[in-house]
Amino acid sequence: MSDRAPRTVERQLPTEESKDLLTLVRDIVEREIVPRASEEEEAGHFPRETFSLLSESGLLGLPYDSEHGGGDQPYEVYLQVLEELAAARLTVGLGVSVHSLACHALASYGTPGQQSAHLSAMLGGGLLGAYCLSEPASGSDAASLSTKAVRDGDDWLITGTKAWITHGGVADFYTVLARSGGAGAGGISAFLVPGDADGLVAAAPEKKMGMKGSPTAQLHFDGVRIGDDRRIGDEGQGFAIALSALDSGRLGIAACAVGVAQAALDGAVEYATGRRQFGRPIADFQGLRFMLADMATRVEAGRALYLAAARLRDAGLPFSRQAAMAKLFCTDAAMQVTTDAVQVLGGYGYTADFPVERYMREAKVLQIVEGTNQIQRMVIARHLAGPETR
Repeated sequence: MSDRAPRTVERQLPTEESKDLLTLVRDIVEREIVPRASEEEEAGHFPRETFSLLSESGLLGLPYDSEHGGGDQPYEVYLQVLEELAAARLTVGLGVSVHSLACHALASYGTPGQQSAHLSAMLGGGLLGAYCLSEPASGSDAASLSTKAVRDGDDWLITGTKAWITHGGVADFYTVLARSGGAGAGGISAFLVPGDADGLVAAAPEKKMGMKGSPTAQLHFDGVRIGDDRRIGDEGQGFAIALSALDSGRLGIAACAVGVAQAALDGAVEYATGRRQFGRPIADFQGLRFMLADMATRVEAGRALYLAAARLRDAGLPFSRQAAMAKLFCTDAAMQVTTDAVQVLGGYGYTADFPVERYMREAKVLQIVEGTNQIQRMVIARHLAGPETR
């Protein structure tokens, strides 16, 4: 509709290396992801070849130590890479975030021997991971999970069902939280389970509103046997490990949300400056100009919020409250911005001829995953006013 190219986000990056990294990411996005994104999403194609390319390019382990194959990048940089990937295709951006989440337990709590044995392949060896916390009857109340891990000599037998697993059925490894002890958060341990383990079966992928190219499935564990050398951290430490991973993971979701919102804003601006009604571009009409201004403000505010939280994390300071705020604000903003983008395009926005309808469907799930936005409000309120009285 318009000869106006989408605006390149002007990023404040800390080093020349990180600037080169973003240039590499944008090149991969333009060559390998954007041209096929809409078609492959509609067909429900999982882009495993794209994740292999990202691994070869060193982009699947960016926030982890180079000693084990990571990229030694601060979260401030890693999250901006996620934003670029998600703006091109959320299946890819969110997939990288989930993979990073799945690596967190071993990278942060594993023994040197465990890290030496597994971490390099996870971070840069072409493997893809998934994170298994939720269950059919245990979502927001994750501490009530019922999947069991029972000692059998030097091994563990894991039995139960995990639900809503991104990359379920296609991942090469799963970080699994299971009940190894009594009731409550203190009875949960973390395990690293190979994707091809005997007794591990993935159900058919869920039929979703959006992100059709990203498989989400239940996983059934039927006495899956793994050695004690694949237990991560101490027995009973699993829930604390899970929560520490989710703080970082929420920042990943926030960055992905800003990427989707940015893509929707770019599409809306391009359409509004090219579409003519009443003899002039519709971008000339004040009502629509104000919509675009509000959309752009939400995108910029979300980006500033997630980057502020990332910089706290990089400095080794507490960031749990800020991570919850970033996840809450950025995903709500993405839902509003993508909805407004559809409105800017009018009837065309409701068709699959333009990607804004896909962005709107994808934005919805970001308000749900890795802690619903209602849970984020609870987390923020606890930081402000203390735990709820019972």
